[in-house]
Amino acid sequence: MATIYEVAARAEVSPATVSRVLNGTNVSEDKVARVKQAISELDFSPNRMARSLRRQHSQIIALIIPDIENPFFTSVARGVEDVAQAAGYSVVLCNSDGELSQEAYYLDLAASDNMAGVIWTPASAASTLGRFHSPDRAVVAIDRRPSGRETDAVLVDNHRAGFAATQSLFNQGYSRVACITGPADVETSVLRSEGWREACRAHPDLQPREDYLRYADFRVDGGRAALSALFALDLAPDAVFVANNLMGVGVLQELTARGITTSHYGVAILGDLPYFSFTATGATVIDLPAREIGGVAARLLLERIAGLTDPPRTEVLHSRVLPAQANVISR
Repeated sequence: MATIYEVAARAEVSPATVSRVLNGTNVSEDKVARVKQAISELDFSPNRMARSLRRQHSQIIALIIPDIENPFFTSVARGVEDVAQAAGYSVVLCNSDGELSQEAYYLDLAASDNMAGVIWTPASAASTLGRFHSPDRAVVAIDRRPSGRETDAVLVDNHRAGFAATQSLFNQGYSRVACITGPADVETSVLRSEGWREACRAHPDLQPREDYLRYADFRVDGGRAALSALFALDLAPDAVFVANNLMGVGVLQELTARGITTSHYGVAILGDLPYFSFTATGATVIDLPAREIGGVAARLLLERIAGLTDPPRTEVLHSRVLPAQANVISR
């Protein structure tokens, strides 16, 4: 089925021009004719076109994320903006702080202002779209699936990433690998910890323990406190998989405070940080395609805005393991 990008290429106009034609905004007669001809040639459904013409939404997309200070979401935002601006849309960045009330406020605002669509990371399993919950509203979830409504989604294979991170530590010779993950009611936290469990089960002789699993808040202080609690166990772990980048910073801070180096304590962190290669961390990094996630999400959303009525789609992107030696200058 043809997309707005294929229509634009056939009509020799930009995706933004196609969007303006579909939305009934000012476009020259010549371009309108070319776009309509391309729509006809590519069998871009007239029903979808009429549906788009009936919508009187703004040219604004809301991007609702839980933590604007997290470099992962900063890169996601850049990917969204790259694609949206090329299609003539502006992006409003909304920080929910992982709070349901703040998330609901921004979703209500998106509905009240008749924004074209929403790209969001649900704050928790209890998140709902509220007033934005309508078949005529374009929505794409990123990083986590929402509950209560099937939508397009762009995800990372979090289970696989957790497994790969943990396995990398076993491969380095560590035998007691712990896991610090996010809140227990967040899908990504659960999937990443399940990957850790699977890797541990593959090495039953290496003493995997349930008390090696710690939940934190995806923030620096949470990672530091979780590692401190692990060190208080009767048999402390000798390595840790940290399920996001900010908690990873907290783990490295705690190790430094205790005078422990990563040459003697294994660390694998899911998610890169800016300037990571300039720090002598010695940590294994599981790199996430954050900017690509944002770009893919924006493309899916624009297709929905243009009237695509196909069943919800899920795009799953993959992470890659950057071994410790690739991220360290000296130890």
